[in-house]
Amino acid sequence: MPKALNMERGMSLIEIVIALAIVTILTAISVPLIFNHSKAYKSEDQAIKVIDLMRESAQLALTRRRTMRFEIAWSDTPVARIIDENGAAADITLKTIPLEPVNLVRMDVPPDGVNVPPPNYPAVSIAGVTSARFRSDGSVVNAADLPISGTLFSWPPKDKPYDVGDLEPRRIEEVRAITLDGASGAIRLWRYDGANFVSGQ
Repeated sequence: MPKALNMERGMSLIEIVIALAIVTILTAISVPLIFNHSKAYKSEDQAIKVIDLMRESAQLALTRRRTMRFEIAWSDTPVARIIDENGAAADITLKTIPLEPVNLVRMDVPPDGVNVPPPNYPAVSIAGVTSARFRSDGSVVNAADLPISGTLFSWPPKDKPYDVGDLEPRRIEEVRAITLDGASGAIRLWRYDGANFVSGQ
Protein backbone atom coordinates (compact mmCIF):
# COMPACT_ATOMS: atom_id res chain seq x y z
CA MET A 1 0.00 0.00 0.00
CA PRO A 2 2.73 2.59 0.75
CA LYS A 3 4.21 1.97 -2.73
CA ALA A 4 0.89 2.78 -4.46
CA LEU A 5 0.62 6.07 -2.55
CA ASN A 6 4.18 6.95 -3.50
CA MET A 7 3.42 6.49 -7.25
CA GLU A 8 0.46 8.90 -7.09
CA ARG A 9 2.44 11.89 -5.83
CA GLY A 10 2.31 15.21 -7.81
CA MET A 11 4.96 16.94 -9.91
CA SER A 12 8.08 18.24 -8.26
CA LEU A 13 9.02 21.92 -8.28
CA ILE A 14 11.82 21.23 -10.79
CA GLU A 15 9.39 19.56 -13.21
CA ILE A 16 7.00 22.54 -13.00
CA VAL A 17 9.85 25.01 -13.61
CA ILE A 18 11.05 23.02 -16.64
CA ALA A 19 7.51 22.89 -18.08
CA LEU A 20 7.09 26.65 -17.60
CA ALA A 21 10.49 27.30 -19.23
CA ILE A 22 9.47 25.24 -22.29
CA VAL A 23 6.14 27.08 -22.60
CA THR A 24 7.93 30.45 -22.28
CA ILE A 25 10.45 29.57 -24.99
CA LEU A 26 7.74 28.34 -27.38
CA THR A 27 5.72 31.51 -26.79
CA ALA A 28 8.76 33.73 -27.38
CA ILE A 29 9.36 31.96 -30.71
CA SER A 30 5.75 31.89 -31.93
CA VAL A 31 4.56 35.45 -31.13
CA PRO A 32 6.87 37.21 -33.65
CA LEU A 33 6.03 34.60 -36.31
CA ILE A 34 2.29 35.09 -35.82
CA PHE A 35 2.68 38.90 -35.87
CA ASN A 36 4.77 38.85 -39.08
CA HIS A 37 2.40 36.39 -40.74
CA SER A 38 -0.66 38.58 -40.05
CA LYS A 39 1.25 41.70 -41.09
CA ALA A 40 2.25 40.10 -44.42
CA TYR A 41 -1.37 39.36 -45.32
CA LYS A 42 -2.99 42.69 -44.38
CA SER A 43 -3.12 43.84 -48.03
CA GLU A 44 -4.81 40.62 -49.13
CA ASP A 45 -7.22 40.64 -46.18
CA GLN A 46 -8.26 44.18 -47.02
CA ALA A 47 -8.65 43.40 -50.74
CA ILE A 48 -10.89 40.43 -49.88
CA LYS A 49 -13.00 42.58 -47.50
CA VAL A 50 -13.52 45.13 -50.27
CA ILE A 51 -14.36 42.47 -52.88
CA ASP A 52 -16.85 40.81 -50.51
CA LEU A 53 -18.59 44.14 -49.93
CA MET A 54 -18.66 44.89 -53.67
CA ARG A 55 -20.19 41.48 -54.40
CA GLU A 56 -22.73 41.97 -51.63
CA SER A 57 -23.66 45.34 -53.20
CA ALA A 58 -24.16 43.64 -56.57
CA GLN A 59 -26.26 40.87 -55.03
CA LEU A 60 -28.45 43.34 -53.12
CA ALA A 61 -28.97 45.38 -56.30
CA LEU A 62 -30.18 42.26 -58.13
CA THR A 63 -32.46 40.99 -55.37
CA ARG A 64 -33.95 44.35 -54.33
CA ARG A 65 -34.18 45.60 -57.94
CA ARG A 66 -32.65 49.00 -57.17
CA THR A 67 -29.25 50.68 -57.20
CA MET A 68 -26.79 49.97 -54.38
CA ARG A 69 -23.80 52.26 -53.94
CA PHE A 70 -20.46 50.90 -52.76
CA GLU A 71 -18.26 53.56 -51.17
CA ILE A 72 -14.80 53.84 -49.68
CA ALA A 73 -14.36 56.92 -47.50
CA TRP A 74 -10.72 57.81 -46.94
CA SER A 75 -9.68 59.51 -43.72
CA ASP A 76 -7.53 58.70 -40.69
CA THR A 77 -9.95 55.82 -40.08
CA PRO A 78 -11.07 54.68 -43.56
CA VAL A 79 -14.28 52.69 -44.00
CA ALA A 80 -16.11 50.87 -46.79
CA ARG A 81 -19.90 50.84 -46.90
CA ILE A 82 -22.97 49.72 -48.82
CA ILE A 83 -25.67 52.35 -49.34
CA ASP A 84 -29.16 51.63 -50.64
CA GLU A 85 -30.01 54.59 -52.89
CA ASN A 86 -33.67 53.75 -52.16
CA GLY A 87 -35.21 55.36 -55.24
CA ALA A 88 -36.67 58.81 -54.56
CA ALA A 89 -36.44 58.36 -50.76
CA ALA A 90 -33.38 59.11 -48.62
CA ASP A 91 -30.32 56.89 -48.92
CA ILE A 92 -29.95 54.13 -46.31
CA THR A 93 -26.54 52.88 -45.13
CA LEU A 94 -26.86 49.10 -44.93
CA LYS A 95 -23.37 48.10 -43.86
CA THR A 96 -20.11 49.74 -42.84
CA ILE A 97 -16.78 47.98 -42.26
CA PRO A 98 -13.51 49.51 -41.03
CA LEU A 99 -10.44 49.37 -43.24
CA GLU A 100 -6.76 49.40 -42.30
CA PRO A 101 -5.19 52.86 -41.87
CA VAL A 102 -3.43 54.07 -45.04
CA ASN A 103 -0.03 53.90 -43.33
CA LEU A 104 -0.51 50.10 -43.10
CA VAL A 105 -2.36 49.35 -46.35
CA ARG A 106 -2.75 51.72 -49.27
CA MET A 107 -5.68 51.26 -51.64
CA ASP A 108 -5.12 53.50 -54.61
CA VAL A 109 -2.57 53.80 -57.41
CA PRO A 110 -0.13 50.97 -58.17
CA PRO A 111 3.27 50.96 -56.47
CA ASP A 112 6.43 51.60 -58.47
CA GLY A 113 7.25 48.92 -61.04
CA VAL A 114 3.77 47.34 -61.09
CA ASN A 115 1.39 47.61 -64.06
CA VAL A 116 -2.35 46.97 -64.07
CA PRO A 117 -3.42 43.30 -64.43
CA PRO A 118 -4.56 41.80 -67.77
CA PRO A 119 -7.93 43.51 -68.33
CA ASN A 120 -5.89 46.77 -68.41
CA TYR A 121 -8.58 48.84 -66.71
CA PRO A 122 -7.19 52.17 -65.51
CA ALA A 123 -5.98 52.44 -61.91
CA VAL A 124 -8.42 54.16 -59.58
CA SER A 125 -6.97 57.23 -57.92
CA ILE A 126 -8.63 57.65 -54.54
CA ALA A 127 -9.19 60.86 -52.65
CA GLY A 128 -12.03 61.64 -50.25
CA VAL A 129 -14.89 59.29 -51.16
CA THR A 130 -14.71 56.79 -54.02
CA SER A 131 -17.93 55.11 -55.13
CA ALA A 132 -19.37 52.65 -57.63
CA ARG A 133 -23.11 52.22 -58.21
CA PHE A 134 -24.29 48.64 -58.73
CA ARG A 135 -27.50 48.55 -60.75
CA SER A 136 -30.17 45.86 -60.88
CA ASP A 137 -29.21 44.95 -64.47
CA GLY A 138 -25.75 43.85 -63.26
CA SER A 139 -23.83 46.86 -64.56
CA VAL A 140 -21.70 49.24 -62.50
CA VAL A 141 -21.93 52.96 -63.19
CA ASN A 142 -20.71 56.31 -61.90
CA ALA A 143 -22.87 59.23 -60.68
CA ALA A 144 -23.63 60.15 -64.32
CA ASP A 145 -24.96 56.59 -65.01
CA LEU A 146 -22.02 55.78 -67.30
CA PRO A 147 -20.44 52.31 -67.01
CA ILE A 148 -17.12 52.39 -65.14
CA SER A 149 -14.28 49.87 -65.18
CA GLY A 150 -11.17 50.21 -63.07
CA THR A 151 -8.39 48.63 -61.04
CA LEU A 152 -7.96 49.24 -57.33
CA PHE A 153 -4.60 48.32 -55.78
CA SER A 154 -3.99 47.17 -52.22
CA TRP A 155 -0.42 47.20 -50.89
CA PRO A 156 1.59 47.96 -47.75
CA PRO A 157 3.82 51.05 -47.92
CA LYS A 158 7.47 50.69 -47.00
CA ASP A 159 8.21 53.95 -45.25
CA LYS A 160 7.92 54.47 -41.53
CA PRO A 161 6.65 57.12 -40.94
CA TYR A 162 4.21 56.93 -43.82
CA ASP A 163 4.89 59.18 -46.82
CA VAL A 164 2.06 59.48 -49.38
CA GLY A 165 4.54 60.38 -52.13
CA ASP A 166 6.57 57.20 -51.73
CA LEU A 167 5.24 54.46 -54.02
CA GLU A 168 7.60 51.71 -52.89
CA PRO A 169 5.85 48.71 -51.29
CA ARG A 170 7.23 46.88 -48.28
CA ARG A 171 7.37 43.67 -50.36
CA ILE A 172 6.36 43.54 -54.01
CA GLU A 173 4.75 40.09 -53.49
CA GLU A 174 2.23 41.64 -51.09
CA VAL A 175 0.65 43.77 -53.86
CA ARG A 176 -2.97 42.88 -54.67
CA ALA A 177 -5.31 44.31 -57.29
CA ILE A 178 -9.09 44.32 -57.70
CA THR A 179 -10.55 44.72 -61.18
CA LEU A 180 -14.13 45.82 -61.79
CA ASP A 181 -15.80 45.56 -65.20
CA GLY A 182 -18.56 48.15 -65.49
CA ALA A 183 -20.53 46.46 -68.27
CA SER A 184 -20.83 43.01 -66.67
CA GLY A 185 -20.19 43.85 -63.01
CA ALA A 186 -17.43 41.19 -62.88
CA ILE A 187 -15.05 41.62 -59.92
CA ARG A 188 -11.73 39.79 -59.66
CA LEU A 189 -8.82 39.62 -57.21
CA TRP A 190 -5.25 39.50 -58.54
CA ARG A 191 -2.08 38.57 -56.63
CA TYR A 192 1.31 39.87 -57.74
CA ASP A 193 4.04 37.20 -57.72
CA GLY A 194 6.93 39.61 -58.19
CA ALA A 195 6.75 39.61 -61.99
CA ASN A 196 3.11 39.14 -63.04
CA PHE A 197 -0.41 39.20 -61.69
CA VAL A 198 -2.09 35.85 -61.08
CA SER A 199 -5.87 35.60 -60.81
CA GLY A 200 -6.93 34.95 -57.22
CA GLN A 201 -10.76 34.58 -57.23
